[in-house]
Amino acid sequence: MDLKTRGPEENQEPLTAANLIRWSGLAALAAGLIFVAIQPIHPEDVLASVTTPVWALIMPVKLAMSLLFLVGITGIYARQVKDAGRVGLAGYLLFSLSWTLQMAFIFIETFSLPSLATIAPQYVESFLGIVNGAPGAVDVGAVAAAYNVAGITYVLGGLLLGIATVRARVLPRWPALLFAVAAASTPLAAVLPHPLNRSLAVPMGLSLAWLGYALWAERRGQQQPATPAWSVTGSAATKA
Repeated sequence: MDLKTRGPEENQEPLTAANLIRWSGLAALAAGLIFVAIQPIHPEDVLASVTTPVWALIMPVKLAMSLLFLVGITGIYARQVKDAGRVGLAGYLLFSLSWTLQMAFIFIETFSLPSLATIAPQYVESFLGIVNGAPGAVDVGAVAAAYNVAGITYVLGGLLLGIATVRARVLPRWPALLFAVAAASTPLAAVLPHPLNRSLAVPMGLSLAWLGYALWAERRGQQQPATPAWSVTGSAATKA
């Protein structure tokens, strides 16, 4: 029998759907932890903050976090797609829409507002007024409507996806329940002063990080035992 030694590339983890889902768990874990960590250090949403070093640091991090959110919740939904049903699909689509809109909003905060702060301060104040609840004198057009849509889809999408995850019984139920409760409690932000209302993001971040870790650890634990460093030519291949 002819024996051959595997090269380094053959020992690498195969790029399968299961492994992609597993690694998306790390994206969810990172997004959740960032979501929690930035709340106490987030600069105030006022004109004076836009040109500060803290703003220049936090906003790109938030932009990356939004992308990680989208990757993470996609993996969470994909892991339970057969069991989450229509409720899970609706929740995933709505929650994804929310974070897509938020990512666009954060993009403007990151790359446009700092340069506009000196030449169009009233516009910047009006833009930030969408967040801090102090409407400005300038009409920001469809941005305000898009921000409201992002808020509504965040609540409904998070609630439905959390409920579907609890019912699917694929991922741990406690973080899924916290996920749903965190989304449902978001409207309380309207009665809390800004920026105190940012504390409502903490339960959502913790639940997402918990689900992400569970997803990553589960997929890791289900990996097949390592194959030997050699194989017999002509032997039947075993699926991973």
